[in-house]
Amino acid sequence: MENFWGNDYVQAAANYSVIVLLIILFLALFELVTKYKNWEEIQKGNFAVAMATGGKIFGIANIFRFSISNHDSLFVMIGWGMFGFFLLLTGYFIFEFLTPRFKIDDEIEKDNRAVGFIAMVISIGLSYVIGSGIG
Repeated sequence: MENFWGNDYVQAAANYSVIVLLIILFLALFELVTKYKNWEEIQKGNFAVAMATGGKIFGIANIFRFSISNHDSLFVMIGWGMFGFFLLLTGYFIFEFLTPRFKIDDEIEKDNRAVGFIAMVISIGLSYVIGSGIG
């Protein structure tokens, strides 16, 4: 059985499967903390929500990319990825806190593409910072 788990194809498939499930879970958690419903807004054509959600997906995947690159064990990789997600989520709250003149969620829900774009770039940018710290 050790040869099975040591196979590069099996490891890649395991990483992929677990990360897809975790991305779905983490997007559900993001959905709980935002005032709008991501997929309903995207279905309506809300481009700001699409950019913000796309940034979150990229950010989560990028954090896991760093985690995979730095860890051999699936469980250690998951642990670091979850920690990275927590930091990304914290970054979302900091972004909201640092913009007291308007509410990020309200602006994104109104399809304010400038705010959606900044939210996307923050998620992507933070994922690189978080990923570089995963050791």
